[in-house]
Amino acid sequence: MKKIMLTAVFAFATLAMQAQVKTPQASPSTKIEQVVGLTDVEIDYSRPSTKGRTVYGELVPYGKLWRTGANANTTITFSEDVIIDGKTLKKGKYALYTLPKADSWDVIFYADTDNWGLPENWDDAKVVLRTTVKPETLNRKVETFTIGVNNVDNDSASLELSWEKTIVAVKFEVPTQKTAMKSIEKTLAGPSSSDFFSSAQYFYQSNGDLNKALTWVNKAVDMEKEPPFWYLRLKSLIQAKKGDKVGAVETAKLSLAAAEKAKNMDYVKMNKDSIAEWSKK
Repeated sequence: MKKIMLTAVFAFATLAMQAQVKTPQASPSTKIEQVVGLTDVEIDYSRPSTKGRTVYGELVPYGKLWRTGANANTTITFSEDVIIDGKTLKKGKYALYTLPKADSWDVIFYADTDNWGLPENWDDAKVVLRTTVKPETLNRKVETFTIGVNNVDNDSASLELSWEKTIVAVKFEVPTQKTAMKSIEKTLAGPSSSDFFSSAQYFYQSNGDLNKALTWVNKAVDMEKEPPFWYLRLKSLIQAKKGDKVGAVETAKLSLAAAEKAKNMDYVKMNKDSIAEWSKK
């Protein structure tokens, strides 16, 4: 009987460890993603609800820094530099904090994003950008704190914070034309030397057309004022594989000199070994 009881207790304990109680979060977390022009914007935050409480001036006091959400700090990420209030905010990830007041809000982009709510020790040096905006009164009640990216066009959008009957909007501009022109110019300029190198390397390693591989590696070499030793190394390997040992040795010597200049001893050894092998009669 004692053995049966112990077995039952062990089984119950195992079941208890495996079971997990699931309850809803008081302030559920969410993520929003929005493309503005050619800039990706991503926001991670938790959403508290009013639950019959007065928010601004009480739950969120005026004149004090607010985590702008709940739980871990709210974060916003931009894939490109953006302009806010005439100031540049570099691409990257930031914590979003606010300083609500009755007639104005300070919206703060903070460099440290690993805090639970507000930083334990606030550091003004980590304030990357700060802007002041006027809150507006809504004609409806927003029960759950909401962050959105609205008024989206090719060149700008508004970061909107809505809760209770207040909305705060921060306009940001994105470099769509600049990003598009960089893409256009790169595409129209044709493949880069690294594109030709990668193509030649793939054909060499996969036993593809060696004539094409040699043509592409030659283009890569010709596009560089001082061809990297790894470009020249690949060319010598392709030449050797095609049966041109004389040409391979000459190219390997160029790769050797470049590797010695760069102090890359691995390539120095590989080239010396190959030159010795290909020079045998």
